[in-house]
Amino acid sequence: MVLLTMVLTKYAFLHSFITSSYFSHLNFILLTISVLLITAGGYIINDIYDVESDIINKPQKTYINKKISKKTAWVYYYFSTFSGLLIGIILSYNKHQTNNICIFIFTVIGLFIYSKHIKKTVLLGNILVSTFVLLIIILINNFEHININNGQNITRHIQLKQAYSFNLNNTIYVFVIFSFLTTLIREIIKDIEDINGDIKISAKTLPIIIGRQRAAKIAFYLSCLLFFILIIVLQFLNNYYLFLSYGILLIFIPLLYFLYKLWIAKSKRDFSMLSRLMKFIMFFGILSMLLFSIN
Repeated sequence: MVLLTMVLTKYAFLHSFITSSYFSHLNFILLTISVLLITAGGYIINDIYDVESDIINKPQKTYINKKISKKTAWVYYYFSTFSGLLIGIILSYNKHQTNNICIFIFTVIGLFIYSKHIKKTVLLGNILVSTFVLLIIILINNFEHININNGQNITRHIQLKQAYSFNLNNTIYVFVIFSFLTTLIREIIKDIEDINGDIKISAKTLPIIIGRQRAAKIAFYLSCLLFFILIIVLQFLNNYYLFLSYGILLIFIPLLYFLYKLWIAKSKRDFSMLSRLMKFIMFFGILSMLLFSIN
């Protein structure tokens, strides 16, 4: 999902607006390697600290202490994370992008603190993960908008293709908000799904503190917010029939069904299905970037 988001953001979405790119293919490959290494490190450190709860919540997907030792997992974590961080810092430095250096460092530190301390606290961990996801789009957008001239950072005047009447910045905001809200909703649902294992390790997640059904209602209200934002966005697509049809069939209707199923959800199986359904919505939301390249 991370790789797909990066490729579509640059080559399908941004390149549909920008006539020329100052961020080369090689630079993008290095950026992709950096982000994927840091992401992999985040998954590893998360699994290291989640061994106890994962044995209960998802025993079939627990690998540490089964297929690899915890010591080996730490070696993988350090190699993956610091390799990705080093590549990201060098790339940002060469492009005179100090803001992006801060994003890389924040993400690495944030993933560690999240896994060790914040993940099992009320909402804060969910919000932090959602922030990591939206930073992917912001990171690529930052690199694409900078032109280097005599060692100075100069914001490039974006040359928009004449065929487009979409506002680039507003469209980016829509994808950022969509990424944040869908991830936050799914994170809350996953906490509801994993409540039994989280209780065992004395976690203080939202469903443990306020109850499974109340947490589900919060996820429902956030989904309603996403639903109304989607309605507003669709209003601006009346003259773009491809975008409108895609949005209604693959995002609007599935989200409406998601709301219905979330309202009546009771069992762990129900919430597992909802987690997969939200992943489906996230996937087709990001995939909609392709429409900009073919419209």
